[in-house]
Amino acid sequence: MPLIQASHLAQVAIPVRDLDRAKIFYGEQLGLTHLFDAPPGLSFFQCGETRLMLSRPEGPETASASILYYAVDDAAAAQETLAATGIVFEQPAHCIAQVGQLNIWLAICRDSEGNLLGLMSEHPIAEAKRD
Repeated sequence: MPLIQASHLAQVAIPVRDLDRAKIFYGEQLGLTHLFDAPPGLSFFQCGETRLMLSRPEGPETASASILYYAVDDAAAAQETLAATGIVFEQPAHCIAQVGQLNIWLAICRDSEGNLLGLMSEHPIAEAKRD
């Protein structure tokens, strides 16, 4: 039996080099709701139940982030929208798996700070999708 039962991700820290540039990416391009800023170098955004904390490193060390997978209605459509703003995708939207009666679609790009992020959607197998 586990010691605790985590229900969801409450907050994720994302290291950034340029806070202003990252705020534009997460707020204007990815469309997340900006919650607040906290000096000297923090900015918070809401993504569903998860709060994202953009954070400049406090020392000379550099940090790397885990890959975050954002649920979207349609990974291919999200890729097209973001690509139109100049975001380059390392992996275009494609079906990565069939799970039960669902096709799982994924597109991979980088945020303004070089962190990988995924855009993931689920579609009924009977639903036609682009390849």
